[in-house]
Amino acid sequence: MKPTPRNSVTPGKEKGAAQAAPVSRSKASLLLLTLCAGFFFLVFVALGTWQVYRLQWKLDLIAKVDSRVHAAPVPAPGRQAWPQVTVEGDEYRRVSLVGRYLYSKTTAVQASTDLGAGAWLVTPLQTADGDLVLVNRGFVAISPLKLTDLALPDGEAAQTVQVTGLMRMSEQGGGFLRSNDAAQNRWYSRDVRAIAQARALPQEAVAPYFVDADKASSEANAAVAPDAQKPVGGLTVIAFHNSHLVYALTWYALALMAAGAGYWVIRDERRWRERIRDSQSPPGQH
Repeated sequence: MKPTPRNSVTPGKEKGAAQAAPVSRSKASLLLLTLCAGFFFLVFVALGTWQVYRLQWKLDLIAKVDSRVHAAPVPAPGRQAWPQVTVEGDEYRRVSLVGRYLYSKTTAVQASTDLGAGAWLVTPLQTADGDLVLVNRGFVAISPLKLTDLALPDGEAAQTVQVTGLMRMSEQGGGFLRSNDAAQNRWYSRDVRAIAQARALPQEAVAPYFVDADKASSEANAAVAPDAQKPVGGLTVIAFHNSHLVYALTWYALALMAAGAGYWVIRDERRWRERIRDSQSPPGQH
């Protein structure tokens, strides 16, 4: 048998080498991958930037609310100003009211506080102008179901009280997975309009907000209120969920990942092309 030269290549091996030669991606697929990486990069950067703006908005809101909570109380908006009342401009504003409580119209709303489970006592306060403002007089550690048949006498016409507290916007619908049921007198949120309708209050005279009475107002009212158990006020929890910075960093990280993926595709393609050129070059020209 004729020996094969040491540095020669047999036809079979040469064919196998040709089959193993690297193949470059098509220009269309490379362009598509690059465009996808660029598209997602821009989308993620836009979402991250939007979260930065949301973060600034939330910080401004927190600062405004903090200034309202610690400001001196102002008279609660009257009927003429109700159309201008907004969440952004009035939520948690300290206000003062003078009038008499309509205790017979009190509504017990389910509550969970640092003092445990129980109910908020929400009572209409009638001002000298005839306006009706629902006031959350405070918390009692009694199940709302045991307070559904409250039979309390209204305050006398001359028995006016002064209330100081925080303006709150109506909580429509109910609580988590539970809806208010006026027919059964079961309340899970302080829905101003629904409570006013259930208590047969004239809708045009009811303010579109309610007031959380502070601790001093609740204590002063305790001396004359007909409740068996005196409500505890000043339990308003002021907390804002603020994860916008985390969201922004997450979107920016995804943008960097998209840019990195695009860079990897281009770098990998260049290496493949270099290998192809090397495999196609005659021996001795590498």
